[in-house]
Amino acid sequence: MSMILSASVVRVRDGLPLSASTDYEQSSGVQECRKYFKMLSKKLSQLPDRCTLKAGQYNINFISSLGVSYIMLCTENYPNVLAFCFLDELQKEFITTYNMMKTNTAIRPYCFIEFDNFIQRTKQRYNNTRSLSTKMNLADMQTEIKLRPPYQLSVSELSSANGFAHLSAVDYKGTGKIAAAPHQRLDPVTLPGIVSFVLSLLCGALNLIRGFHAIESLLQNEGEDFSYVIAFFLGTAACLYQCYLFVYYTGWRNVKSFLTFGLICLCNMYLYELRNLWQLFFHVTVGAFSTLQIRLRQPQGKSPDYNV
Repeated sequence: MSMILSASVVRVRDGLPLSASTDYEQSSGVQECRKYFKMLSKKLSQLPDRCTLKAGQYNINFISSLGVSYIMLCTENYPNVLAFCFLDELQKEFITTYNMMKTNTAIRPYCFIEFDNFIQRTKQRYNNTRSLSTKMNLADMQTEIKLRPPYQLSVSELSSANGFAHLSAVDYKGTGKIAAAPHQRLDPVTLPGIVSFVLSLLCGALNLIRGFHAIESLLQNEGEDFSYVIAFFLGTAACLYQCYLFVYYTGWRNVKSFLTFGLICLCNMYLYELRNLWQLFFHVTVGAFSTLQIRLRQPQGKSPDYNV
């Protein structure tokens, strides 16, 4: 018999369980799937927003939106379109009932346990497919799943010790492939970090403007050195890349930031004839300050285990 067995609502960033349905099924297969629920909860931030995991005679489907993930367990023969319609209905009701401030500041596991009543009612409706025909439009969800099918997650991927960092960048545009290996979450942005980001953008803009002026001068005077144009544009690229490194996590991030700072220093050394000492000092200091902020903003630690 095809049916939904259980469902839960989990916060994406740390796997904190917010609500869950009461499980009555105690078979060994369901117990095994509960282990996968725990593993999934720890890796939600690394996964696409729509996935399916096949676990023997059962399927685990989930969707993520606005920092919250909605996970369900069903039998393998339960219709895929109904499964994601069920999750979509949970998502809409949860977003309507609870604002993001409450979900982001929640500390205790299952602090929205009263949402279990809605989960149970919705589960009963979806397990009685005759009652669904007049209450939902299956065609819309079916079209959406065809255009952007869920990523087919394997147990081996879920069980891998290194999570999904080993996956290469592959386009996820309805092909069933995972997106580019998602960026690891960084520590929250601080005020000095924001200042360094703005100053780096300013330096990049100044270099860009001077670069265009150098091009104009080169067109008017044939004796001008084209290498100055290259130096200004390289300085622009280096400043913008520092902004990128501050916002996103990449491999060898600290090394890249030091190399980028070195490029900024080299460009300013080459442009010493076109800039006074204060200008040189400003650009190099901003580069050093941005490099320091990149170094201080490290990836967040491992998410705690909330025993979900």
